[in-house]
Amino acid sequence: MLYLLAGGGLLGLSTNLAKFAGEAGLSPLAFLFWPITGAAILLLVVAVLRRDPPPLNSGSLRYYLIAALVSVAASNLIFFSTIPHVGAGFVALIIALPPLLTYIAALALGLERFQSRRAFGVVAALCGAGILAARKFSAPDADILWIGLALCGPVLLAIGNIYRTLDWPRGASPEALAPGMLIAASMMLGMMGLVPGFSLSVPPGSLLPFALIVVQMLVFALQFQMLFLLQKTGGPVLLSLLGSVGAVVGVPIAVMLQNEAVPDGLLPGASLIALGVTLVTWGGIKAAALGTIKTSANTTAKHHHQGVPK
Repeated sequence: MLYLLAGGGLLGLSTNLAKFAGEAGLSPLAFLFWPITGAAILLLVVAVLRRDPPPLNSGSLRYYLIAALVSVAASNLIFFSTIPHVGAGFVALIIALPPLLTYIAALALGLERFQSRRAFGVVAALCGAGILAARKFSAPDADILWIGLALCGPVLLAIGNIYRTLDWPRGASPEALAPGMLIAASMMLGMMGLVPGFSLSVPPGSLLPFALIVVQMLVFALQFQMLFLLQKTGGPVLLSLLGSVGAVVGVPIAVMLQNEAVPDGLLPGASLIALGVTLVTWGGIKAAALGTIKTSANTTAKHHHQGVPK
């Protein structure tokens, strides 16, 4: 629960920092690349000091590359690029959508057994986010193209939630895998900066862009560390509720500090999201006690016992 609340809160803060960065003249790519690179270095130093560096073998390198693409580089670039067009509050809300996709995939792949309490919680969270998304689409000034692009981000997050559980490198700790994934993401974003039309430059003449980069670096370092810790201990469905918590945190910040309009349907939407988080968390604790949820830890152990190469 602590991992979920901390990681979700940081996620909600991150979407608002992205809007501040855009207003300070930072491109979405630059505001991803520099903080991700700084967070990767910070977590790598911590991992080395703990004598638990990222493993380097074919399986772990594949893991870093795929996880970095769907969970960090592509999804966050979509979110950060659409924020100026749809608002930080809306992006914070749609990050609450992955639980249903993650839950269905987890059931289909045998990572979870059906449990009515958790299923109802996922549906409640999805309905809450759906109410808010539907109101956004029906707004008279709605930009359908950017709204549609923003909705692609949660699909990538759901894919990442499942992939990181299924292909978790054998014997690797969350503290070792987080910097490995961020280093891979930094390399991808850096190569994108070489493409014409994209820029990694930071506007000179003001300390604000640099200050925002440092704050986002610390947010990313803590956020992705929480993500891996929650992934290993709680499983992919509980992990997917990070977005729901992020929505509850991110929307009020966008309204109070960035003067965004209160999203239509906020009260019923946020209430359903909160109910969903509570039910899935409660159901997860019960299910974990009965051994009906496969987390990254016991999924990897099962593969090792069966001799399946990772």
